[in-house]
Amino acid sequence: MNKAYRQGQILRLIRTRAIRTQQELARELRKAGIHATQVTLSRDIRELGLVKTPEGYRQLAPAPGGPKLAQLAAEFLHEVRAAQNLVVLKTSPGHANTVAVALDREDWPEIVGTVAGDDTILVVTPDARTARRVRAKLLELLGGSP
Repeated sequence: MNKAYRQGQILRLIRTRAIRTQQELARELRKAGIHATQVTLSRDIRELGLVKTPEGYRQLAPAPGGPKLAQLAAEFLHEVRAAQNLVVLKTSPGHANTVAVALDREDWPEIVGTVAGDDTILVVTPDARTARRVRAKLLELLGGSP
């Protein structure tokens, strides 16, 4: 398991259930097949900006950073296509990653994940219907019609 995967699983766990101690966190991670020492978990908690609350660990709201999706889309997004449960976005060369990061930060519940290349972003959704909705939402963001 790499660090990014482990930390992603930690975030998933604290968002879906009350995890009040590092021991509980270690136990839940083990159930998912991830073994981590207390030192590693302490470092992950610090790096992820988690705080302990009466309800369990929570992530502090990330500081706003970088341009917003609407601004980046207006400048760099050229094409939005749905293909089955995928949405393919074409950007100016060298800008796919920046647009994908902004889209990920939007945290749209209908998006499972994104993969960015140099000028293409693959947006994964659960099904074709959702992909069409995401496409329409992106086109509306650009000021166009679906």
